[in-house]
Amino acid sequence: MTSPAPTEHDSPLAARYGRTTSQARRTRIIAIVAGIAFAVVFGAWLWWAGILTPNAQFEAKDTAHSIESDSLVSVTWQFTVDPGLPASCAVQALNSTYAIVGWRVVDIPPSDDTIRTFTEQVRTSERAVTGLIYRCWLT
Repeated sequence: MTSPAPTEHDSPLAARYGRTTSQARRTRIIAIVAGIAFAVVFGAWLWWAGILTPNAQFEAKDTAHSIESDSLVSVTWQFTVDPGLPASCAVQALNSTYAIVGWRVVDIPPSDDTIRTFTEQVRTSERAVTGLIYRCWLT
């Protein structure tokens, strides 16, 4: 039985600095496993973050506000959401220094309409100068 002819990767100098054939194979396997692990983790993150699945879209736009009294503001807004999805919106009233002086969470029931207009009254602790939508979310 004859042994294979030595290659430049099997020389004593290559062995001394870790450049043997087995070392090259081990490095290649580690790189492939690391690449696969990265792809799996990245794919799982995409799925978890919802990038690969379509999310429901919604939008709320302030359209008007009316200062009813020193303790009451009326806020009107337009809400766009996919039909059949319930949501909630936080409506706020601000004073002249932009401090929140009134706050109310409004539940929006599901509907077959995509675009709807709402008007809510918000009680305030002092006279407000504006009323607006703070944030909306699906429930």
